[in-house]
Amino acid sequence: MLINLLPDFFAVLDSTDRIAAYQRYFATHRKILEPYWHNYVIDPDSPHFADIVRSTVSASRADLNAMLDRTDIPALARSTEQQCRELLAMDCDVDVVLMVGVGAANAGELVVDGRGIAFVCLEHFTGTANPQTEGLGLDPELIPLWLAHEIAHVVRYTSPTSRSEMKDIIAEAGGYYSYWDTGRRASLRELLVNEGLAIHVSRAVSPGHAAWEYFGYERRQYADVRQLESVMARAVAADLDRSALGLRLRYLSGGMSDEARTVDRHVLPERAGYYLGARLSEPAIATNGLAWTIRANAIEIAALGQAAAMSA
Repeated sequence: MLINLLPDFFAVLDSTDRIAAYQRYFATHRKILEPYWHNYVIDPDSPHFADIVRSTVSASRADLNAMLDRTDIPALARSTEQQCRELLAMDCDVDVVLMVGVGAANAGELVVDGRGIAFVCLEHFTGTANPQTEGLGLDPELIPLWLAHEIAHVVRYTSPTSRSEMKDIIAEAGGYYSYWDTGRRASLRELLVNEGLAIHVSRAVSPGHAAWEYFGYERRQYADVRQLESVMARAVAADLDRSALGLRLRYLSGGMSDEARTVDRHVLPERAGYYLGARLSEPAIATNGLAWTIRANAIEIAALGQAAAMSA
């Protein structure tokens, strides 16, 4: 189901007291916005909440308005969801949320009370970088790429036929996704495969982009990751079956120090795990297709990778 929060957000900007209006907006859409803040921004009960809200509602939105005037975002979102539904033989529901965020993630996934949510924050897709909103200036034509990535996660987390660790961890948490809890509990192998599969889905749904854009890399970073692939594969091997939040942050998070990303005297590129995960999942996709692999346990995926390596 498509949920468009844009009209309500612009109503906040039209209010004479924008901060109070945002608080009402937050309360009205708490089911979506509270887990968004928890997972991608800060605890909304933090004293910094008001500072972020103040910055958000006072920023210029000329770039966003111009993009919305020339781009039918709801149509893009509906088309992407339908393509994912067919490609992945979806047997679960997903809410696709169009929203203006607070400058954090450009897109993301949530599970709330067992229902999957894929959201996109449009301040990042105006085609113009905006320091006031922390907008990345991504082209709006990349929205299907990112939305397909997040819908892939939702299928892995909530499909009744999924055998993934992530599904089990979320179910044990009462049907709620937490970036931090899954980071602590899921094996590194599962976390890498989870992102790698989403990249393959985004390629299938939105082909034709530069290779590095599917990983969220810059061109040079993509070149560095490819050059270091064998080094990274050896470095990660001993950790694949371990679970620790630090491993998720080392391999899959941006903003980590060089020291935190150093393994065997090599400084890994930021978010190198996205590339590793895509490579780990390739043999299973080639053998059984995306719809099967998106639901497979990471050990099943690894077994197909080992079989492919032995037959090569």
